[in-house]
Amino acid sequence: MRHFDLVIIGSGSGNSILDDRFADWDVAIVEKGIGPNDAYGGTCLNVGCIPTKMFVHTADVAAAPSGGARLGVDLDLRGVRWTDIRDRIFGRIDAIASGGRRYRAEDNPNVTLHEGVARFTGVKRLVVDTADRAEEITADRIVVAAGGRPAIPDIPGLDKVRYHTSDTVMRLPELPRRMIIMGTGFVGAEFAHVFSTLGVEVTMIGRSGRVLRSEDVDISARFTELAGQRWDLRLNRKEIAVEQDGELVRLHLEGPEGAEVVEAEALLIAVGRVPNTDLIDAAAGGLELTEGGKIKVDATQRTSVDGVWALGDISSDYELKHVANHEMRVVQHNLLHPEKPIESDHRFVPHAVFSAPQIASVGLTEQEAQQRGIEHVISVQEYAGIAYGWAMEDTTGFAKLLADPGTGRLLGAHIIGPQAPTLLQPLIQAMQFGLDARTMARGQYWIHPGMPELIENALLNLPLD
Repeated sequence: MRHFDLVIIGSGSGNSILDDRFADWDVAIVEKGIGPNDAYGGTCLNVGCIPTKMFVHTADVAAAPSGGARLGVDLDLRGVRWTDIRDRIFGRIDAIASGGRRYRAEDNPNVTLHEGVARFTGVKRLVVDTADRAEEITADRIVVAAGGRPAIPDIPGLDKVRYHTSDTVMRLPELPRRMIIMGTGFVGAEFAHVFSTLGVEVTMIGRSGRVLRSEDVDISARFTELAGQRWDLRLNRKEIAVEQDGELVRLHLEGPEGAEVVEAEALLIAVGRVPNTDLIDAAAGGLELTEGGKIKVDATQRTSVDGVWALGDISSDYELKHVANHEMRVVQHNLLHPEKPIESDHRFVPHAVFSAPQIASVGLTEQEAQQRGIEHVISVQEYAGIAYGWAMEDTTGFAKLLADPGTGRLLGAHIIGPQAPTLLQPLIQAMQFGLDARTMARGQYWIHPGMPELIENALLNLPLD
């Protein structure tokens, strides 16, 4: 049994904790790294935000010819070289993952890399199961940053069907003619955009009546309307059974009009994610869990066990890389300065959906403000109402702001349309630093004609007291 000053479980954001200030610490990093997609660097780098956005950008380029006609430009998409797209993306991703692993394994003399599944066997006591042995390790301090994985629904016959998740679908050997996407959240919406733009016929299945239903109600309604124009959208459906028939996957559904069947050459399951608390047997380590099965932490990222911290998807309500990175910096400080701990700030956490159109959001939705009884006013500004919107001929995008009618402080901001994540950023800053809508709108220049005028006009249109 070997004892360490610090053990970090997970090589995603947890990997970034270590810098020169830890050079005299005896550290172990445990990365499960035994599956085909369990590469060093975590979900975001290998199967999440980075490769997906590289695919999204490629899809956006492929979509450009179809949008040219309304501008008077006739373009043709001559073809899509899927293997070239895939290999270009993972040629970069895999090299970064391998380099990160090599750096920790070979260039950090104070770091021991364990490749296997770590599981708690007691308080601050772990067993690492590798392909050929099990090794027990202990530590004064442990950081749990083991992330999560795609959720797999309980559907009769699924265990006998060839299906994909976000972990595998980006490495398809070839593009299928048709794809069923089960799930209407951000993962499903992004992959539906990617594959449909590259020529795949997409059928999207949802149990509720809207796509992206956690977004602001108006944003979700608009996206659902547009999704129905692009994809075979089947909402208010329940999956009854699934079967494999040669190269085809056949999904049986129960819908508003009774039983129906859809089939395709590929099935993508995108119904959510689950934390890896069961894989690491967090309960055996004395770690208290939330009702949702995540590790419970306080504002300093401490768990119920002294000397054990958790960060990222395994503990956070926000399964976002920028949140995991923020929490990592908090844990890093608190490891180095336990006498002066700092707290995570989750007040204004933004997110984006890189589909078509793009979506970006921060703060309260209209339905949340209503449910909480928070007094608010609303402003909606369409892209079609600004000069750059005329240039793009955008007729569907808009920004929606919620603000306190008295103080003018922003309560929420939601954008659907081109470059939504970029346009949202100044609104995040305003909320974070307490800048009210009046001051933000009138206290600075706004470049004309530029897309940020969407935000300027939305601020000016707020019916403040």
